[in-house]
Parts: sequence; structure tokens; C-alpha cells
Amino acid sequence: MIADLLARLRALVLRRRWERELGEEMAFHLEQESEVHRRAGADPETAGREARLAFGGVDRYKEATRDASGVRPVEETAADVRFAWRWLRRSPGFTLTAVAVLALALGAVATVFAVVHAVLWAPLPYPHADRLVRIYEQNSPTNIWSLSVVDYQAIRDQQRSFDAVGAARFTSAELSGVGQPEEITAVRVTSGFFTALGVGAAAGRLIEGSDEPVGASPVAVVSDGFARAHWGSPGAAVGRVLTLDGLSHTVVGVLSPGVEELAGMRASVWPVYQMAAPTRRGPFGLRGIARLKPDVSLEGATRDLAAISERIYPIWESGFKDKVARLTPYPLRRTIVGNAEGELGLFGGAVGLIFLVAVANVATLVLVRASTRQHELALRATLGASRLRLVRLVLTECFVITGLATALGIWLAAAAVSVIGRIAPDLPRGGEVSLDGTTILVALALGAVSGLVVGGAPAIGVLRGTLSSWREDTRRAGGGRRVGRLRGILVASEFALAVPLLLAAGLLGRSFLALVRVNPGYDPSHSFSVRMALPAARYPDSLVQDFWRRAVLRVSSTPGVLAVGLSTSPPPDTHGDVNNFNLVAHPVPEGGAEPVAPWPLVTPGFFRALAVPLLAGRGFTDADSVGTPPVAIVSRSWADHYFPNEDPVGQQLVEGGCYACPRTTVVGVVGDVKYEGLEGNGDAVYEPMAQSLARGAALVVRTADDPALSMGPVLDQLRTLDPAMPLRGVPMADDLREAVSDPGRWTTVLLAFGAVALGLSAIGIFGLMSYVVRRERREIGVRLALGAEPRRVAVMIVGRGMRHVVAGTLAGLALTMLEARWLGSLLYGVTAHDGITTVAVVAILLATASLACLLPGFAAARLRPLEAIATE
Repeated sequence: MIADLLARLRALVLRRRWERELGEEMAFHLEQESEVHRRAGADPETAGREARLAFGGVDRYKEATRDASGVRPVEETAADVRFAWRWLRRSPGFTLTAVAVLALALGAVATVFAVVHAVLWAPLPYPHADRLVRIYEQNSPTNIWSLSVVDYQAIRDQQRSFDAVGAARFTSAELSGVGQPEEITAVRVTSGFFTALGVGAAAGRLIEGSDEPVGASPVAVVSDGFARAHWGSPGAAVGRVLTLDGLSHTVVGVLSPGVEELAGMRASVWPVYQMAAPTRRGPFGLRGIARLKPDVSLEGATRDLAAISERIYPIWESGFKDKVARLTPYPLRRTIVGNAEGELGLFGGAVGLIFLVAVANVATLVLVRASTRQHELALRATLGASRLRLVRLVLTECFVITGLATALGIWLAAAAVSVIGRIAPDLPRGGEVSLDGTTILVALALGAVSGLVVGGAPAIGVLRGTLSSWREDTRRAGGGRRVGRLRGILVASEFALAVPLLLAAGLLGRSFLALVRVNPGYDPSHSFSVRMALPAARYPDSLVQDFWRRAVLRVSSTPGVLAVGLSTSPPPDTHGDVNNFNLVAHPVPEGGAEPVAPWPLVTPGFFRALAVPLLAGRGFTDADSVGTPPVAIVSRSWADHYFPNEDPVGQQLVEGGCYACPRTTVVGVVGDVKYEGLEGNGDAVYEPMAQSLARGAALVVRTADDPALSMGPVLDQLRTLDPAMPLRGVPMADDLREAVSDPGRWTTVLLAFGAVALGLSAIGIFGLMSYVVRRERREIGVRLALGAEPRRVAVMIVGRGMRHVVAGTLAGLALTMLEARWLGSLLYGVTAHDGITTVAVVAILLATASLACLLPGFAAARLRPLEAIATE
């Protein structure tokens, strides 16, 4: 108690001294300022010194304190930071709003930069990654496909452009011998694959050339995570045996920690690829990876590969008639990124717009706040504070805000980056995304730029203002016309930036709705699929067809099952199950490119299980088996495409380039099924599974009730046939939803960004018009006192605000012309210049802005004239 009384007494003495030296008004403000410091824990003398430093002080006092205490600019800056922090604590609403808006924007920018940097800009994590290429077959600028065994072996034996060449093939495999049997994704590779990439083993060795011949002991390389999960450590994994598709593989090496993806392929097990001698040019499905020699350019390698294409074409011409096709190298990074460049470009542009809108919004808030401090600026200038001193005070406060926002934004970005893999599991190079030093530096730089932009306008106002102008602005409740125009420009810019973002979100939203409304050509309700694979070690060729027949019969007898079928490629994806063909009636020109279509192998019950209608001809029967003339069923789109004015039933095909094989006869036409994305056409050719050897297939089951009720009994029936086979049922509706999951995620994110931009813009115009009402309170009171109708006053306020909104909207519509090229490739069923979407976006934006302006308008209309005039 006594200490408190002494502190109050000393404060009173200080105030009396300040009144004698500086006058009552300044003493009052100094006392208020020193009280802030005292509440923060400073003693009265320190509080007084800090208060004088914060207000600039008089020349006599500044000189005295410099001589007495050695205060330097660094200490003054520290005092400014403390003052700014205390000043911001007085306005928690303003501070929290500004920091939160900027932090969210900076966090979003940092997250997107981390993704874009890792996916698009950062070199691949291999030595001299710029020399890595992937090799394709190509017969036109837009038609490229993977290699065959013939292609790979010819490149390996004849090339003169590469230090190393390897091949890889994605495959699903039945894993056993290390716990419960399960189906995994494995990548079979040659020794040149690891050599070309330049990766090494953390334990053991990698695949060598001696492992590749057919008949050699099968070996495999596993990831560090796989080794630790199953054997405890990488060293303990070397020499262990795991079983893939019934064939034992010895683990010879373990990859380095964190390496789960190589050349854009993610797997935990990398078994050796032992290639049998090819009998024809196809099939195609190998990924060729090569490393350019240091003195060879991409163009030189292209010429080298083209020469190889010409040499091998005559050898395999009987089974591959495409004389135009050429082996062509592409930079590996480009092939891994694929279409992600356009999507991330659009995403990055959206986040950039959000950041600009946020900065403009905070700048508007700071301007409104600064305009209320004109009296303080005038008082500081009267007491001798220089313009640079005042500018430093203003900028310090803004940098404190942006500093806090940057720190919070980096924390938010770190949290977002940690879940990128779960949010976008199919993102190329997603495992390489991290909040590295480059991203942090970019976030810090953007935070500094934000501080300059946010504090620039008030600082310029200080530099250009005069003592008389500040006093005049004070009498007008803060802010002059120049500042008012600047606030209006900032608010208009928010709407200008929001329009392109809202339009992009609207177009993607309409595109997504059009996509999900597409008829997939089959009924996914009441149906599910079970993927199965028959390892050659347990199922020789003679037992494959018998197992499929028994599986269909066993599941068909399950209660609640209406129809059962098998397909090597259930929709909505072909899983690479495509084939080239030629029409006997309309062959392609000599040396021309043969057309390609999805080519599933199915059983007779497949079409019934998915409710695909038979439109012409007949379906498959049990009589369509090995030894009978090959037959096929085609889709309606395929029939319309290749036989637009003819009956396709009875037409014949040459499939797979095998001109020496029996011709395939079309026996029926069914409805279109979307195999190449919902936005693709419905071309497809179906063949009976009984006429080919298929070791992998999906059992498709249609049930009378909820598929979940029948899934368990069906799996139990299949386990009685092979208890070691890993089985999992997947509803067909889930597969269909997964087909549109990526567009759905992009659309959701952009819609969220559009909503944020719209909300920030609405807050901006609301804040501006609320400030206008406060600033012109006396004038509005006079109007009302003279008989103006409250409704007209409200309309006047709304009209003034909407002028800024309309100007910004028109500018935004002009900006939308720049984003059309980004959107075109991402849209389905709608164009980038869709009028309905544009009108809807503008209407939503104007309606939201009108509501935001109407609230201050109502406040103005409810003013009491006498109170408004009296308070002024």
C-alpha cells in the first residue's frame, strides 16, 4: 500500500513538472503514456523517460537525455517497438484482425510456395538431375506411350547418348512371408534403373546385371521404412526372403531413409525385372529411364533414338505397323510433374490474389486507424519531433503487426505442409514438400514488403503533411480528402482482385458439377469389386481359367447377390489395359498410326453386374472360350466413331498389331462406359476372359441390398478357394467418387479462397463506409436536422460505397481476361468466358457489397441530429 502511494506521489510530481515545462495538454498525454509503461512494470522514472521518447520529446529534453543516459538510435528504435506494442495492445480488436488476416494470407502463400518450389522448381533429388530423361514412343505431338521390351532392349544395346539406361514397370503383387498376406504396389526394375538415377543402397547392394536373366535367383530392394517395419533395421533386412506372387525374392539391399519414390514412382518393394525374350513389338508398358552423357544434348539423344526406331521397325513390322512412331526422350522432371504445372499455377495465382487482397485490407485498416492519430502527430510535431521520427513511429507499428503475422503465418505453413500428403496424395513429388530455408526467407521477405506497403501510405502522409493540415484533419475527426481517396482506391483494388478469384472458383465449381453429372455408363449403386491376382508360382496356366470359373460360381450362390462378373479393368479406369487395333474394312494407311482403345477382358456376367445395356448383337457366352474364333463387343461411341454409317456387328479387327493372328469379329454393341475419365469419350472394346490368359482381375458383384451387407459373405466365399489370397472389397460408388476427387479438392480450395476474398472485400468496404459515417457525423446530422429523409441518407451512404465497388468490379473483369489460358485445360462442360458464371459472380459480389454498405447506411439514418451536431 505504501509503495503504491509513493508511486502515485512521484507520478503527481512528474506531472506537475511536465505542466510547467510543456503545458497542461502535453502533460496529460505524457501521463497517459507513462501510465502504460508503469502498468507494464516500469518504475516512474523509466516510465517518464519512455513516454518522452515515444512522443519525440522536446529538443532540450532529447539533448539532455542523450548526454545523461547515452540513448542512441538503436535504443530509440527499441523504445519505438515497445511503444508500438503497448499501443497495439490498447486496440486488441484492430490488432488481432490485422495480424490474423495477414497471417492467414502469408501462411497460404508460404504453403503454396513450398509446394510449387518442391514440385516445379527444385531439381530432382538425384546427382546431375538435369541429365535424366524418360523415353517414350511418340507418333504425334500429343500421342505418346510407354516402351515395350523390344524398345528397351534396342535402346540398351544400340544407344550412344546415355551413360546408363534402365526400365521399370508398375505392378500389383501379392506379398506374403512377412506377416499377413497383402496386395502391394511394387515396381519391377532393371539394374540400369538405379544406375541411371544415381541412387545408392544404405545397406547391402542394389540390383545388378547378373540378376536380370530369366532363371536367375529373384532378388528385391526394399525401402528403409519397409525394412524397419518388418525386420527392425536396414541391416537386418539384407538376406531376408519375402514372397511376391508366390515367388521367393531375396532382399539384397535397402534404400536410404526417406526414399519412398524414385522417378515419380512410389513403392516399398523394388524387385528385379527379368524380361523374357519378346515375340512381338508390343505390349507397351515399360518406363524407360536414362542419363544423358555430359557432352550429349537432348536434341542429340533424340536423333540417336530416331535412328534406333528406323532400324528396329522392319524387324517387327509384322506386328507393329506404325512407321511414324519414334523413340523420344523427355526431361524426367517434366514427365513427373505432368499436368500439375497448370493446376499449381492456378492455385498459386489464387493464393497470390488472396495475399494482395489481405494486404489491401490491412492497409485500409491502418489508414483508418492512422487518421484518428492526427492530433497525436500534431502534438509530437509541436514538441519538436522530426518528420523522420514520426515516420519511424508509424512504420514501427506496421512492422510489429507484420512481424507477428509473419511468425504466425510461418507456423501455419509448417502445419499445412505436414498434411500435404494426406490432402493431395497424388501430388507429384509430394514427399519432397517441406518448409525449407528458401520458403522461410520468402515468407520473411513478403512480411517485410507487407510492412512497407501497409505503412507506406501513412508514412507518406506524414512526410507530405504539415502541422496545420494535421490540425485541420483533427478538427474533421481525422483524415483529409487525399487519404480518403487512397482508402477508396485500396477498397476498390480489393474487389478488383477478388473478381478473378471468384470467377475462377465459379467456373471450376460449374465444371465440377458438370463432371459429377456425367453418366458414367454403368450403375455403381448396389455393386462392389474385389481385386484378385493369381501368382504363377501357385497357379500354372492350366489352373487359371478353372479358378475364375469356380470364383464366379461360388459368389453367385451367395444370398443377396444378383449378378457376378470379372473384368481385368473395372471402370472408371483402364489401369493401363489398352490395345492398338486396325480395321479390316478400313485399314489405316501404310505406315500410319493405328488407333488405340481401352481393351478390358470380361466374363459374360460383367455387363449385368454393372447394368450396362446390350444395344445390338449378342453378349458373351460360355461358348466363347479358348480355341473358338476370337470375338469382341464394342461400345456405342466406338461403333459410331469407326462405323458411323455401317452396322458394326460382323466387322473384323486386327488387334495388337498381330496380322498373322486370326481376325477378331465384333458380335455386339453395348452402352458407353467411361474408362478414360468422366470427361473422356466412351470408346471401349471388350473381349472374353475365357479366350485369353488373365492372372489379374476384379470380381464385380451386384447385390439386392446395401453392398456392405454382402461384402463380408462374398469375401468369405473367396477365402474358401484360396485362404492365402489378400482380398478387399471396394464399393463401385467409392471408385467413382475417387475419379473426381482431385477436381473436387481443387474446386473446394478455390471456392474457399473465393469466399475469403469476398469476405475481406466486404469487410473493407464496410470499414470504409463506417469510417465515412463517423467522419461526417456532423454533416449527416445537419442534413437530418434540415429535413432529409433517413432513407435517403442511407441510400447516399450505400451509393458512395458502391461507386468504389463498381469501379473495382470493372477493373477485375478486365483482369479475368488474363486467367483464361490457365483455366481452359482445367474446365469441363464450360468455357473460360462463360457468361452465366460471370453474371452470377458479379451479382453475388454486388449483393454482398451492398449489404456491407447498407449496415453503415442504416447507422447513418438512425443518427439523432442534435446529438451528432453537439458531439462534434
